[in-house]
Amino acid sequence: MEPEQYKKVDLCRRIVQAKLFIDRHYAENIDLEQIACNAYFSKFHFSRLFKKTYGKTPHHYLTQVRIDNAVDLLKQGMSVADVSFRVGFDSSTSFAALFKKHFGLSPSDYRAKQLERRAHFAVNPLHAVPNCFAERHGWKKSNIQ
Repeated sequence: MEPEQYKKVDLCRRIVQAKLFIDRHYAENIDLEQIACNAYFSKFHFSRLFKKTYGKTPHHYLTQVRIDNAVDLLKQGMSVADVSFRVGFDSSTSFAALFKKHFGLSPSDYRAKQLERRAHFAVNPLHAVPNCFAERHGWKKSNIQ
């Protein structure tokens, strides 16, 4: 391997290391400086490389990881305030505004819909079977209603 290739491999390894750092520490109060330092970059150089590699800034990626984890917790029925603090937001108000921006409904409305959906499937478990799967196995809609 040529020296230039080693350099590129090392850069990629460090960017992935930073992404994994975000994935592990998303719930903590981490900032760009800490993430970049973990991968041994200046924050400006790191931000450019991260965006080039993943298509979004480290801040946007961190926010997305937090929102994705919040969705999982809301589906379990956890309160909005608990979710917001558990995934690393400083306030439930800022979390709720960001969540609504992403999904078009408030976290409490999302949680209520998910709990309603879970209750519906508990009563009618076959309604959770995808239609393509049912048809492939010879089931008709009338069989599962």
